[in-house]
Amino acid sequence: MAMATVLSGCAGGVLSSPPPDTYGLTAAPAVTGQASRNRQILITEPSALKALDSEKIVIRPNPSAIEYLANSQWSDRLPNIVQDKLVQAFENSGRVGGVGRPGDGLAIDYKIISAIRAFEIKADAGEQAVVEISAKVLNDRNGVVVASKVFRSTSPVTGTGNAAYVRSLDRAFETVVQDMVGWTLSRI
Repeated sequence: MAMATVLSGCAGGVLSSPPPDTYGLTAAPAVTGQASRNRQILITEPSALKALDSEKIVIRPNPSAIEYLANSQWSDRLPNIVQDKLVQAFENSGRVGGVGRPGDGLAIDYKIISAIRAFEIKADAGEQAVVEISAKVLNDRNGVVVASKVFRSTSPVTGTGNAAYVRSLDRAFETVVQDMVGWTLSRI
């Protein structure tokens, strides 16, 4: 009996499925906009519903159903990836005095508070990536929301396979980041 248990444990390791393909988003896009070199901003981790707050890549076969892209995952929780790419985009712009995450120790002038509303492939009316993120610019000195806006971009899926879905999400996300960073720079 003990030998059968050991052998079944060994066989379980041999017959396990391969790990899922892991994807990230490309480097933060180049962004232009008004310079605010005397301002420091904090990028908080975006909020998201549980379906988006994971490593799973969302597919919507119809408006009320959620599925996940088979054998694929993000390299981290989606909110972490989005936060990281936003920080990179602001840093790469060279148009702010400093940008960081909570705990970085900056004397903050403004906080960027965001929520991921959609980051998915819509498959019900042709396959297209949809990325929608709401953002608020909060004056950290007095707690007043200076501006708020919803950013949305779509990109058709071109090609086949899981990598094609991720590329289309990446293109839509890049547009959202460019728009969000440029808009933020004009508000601070």
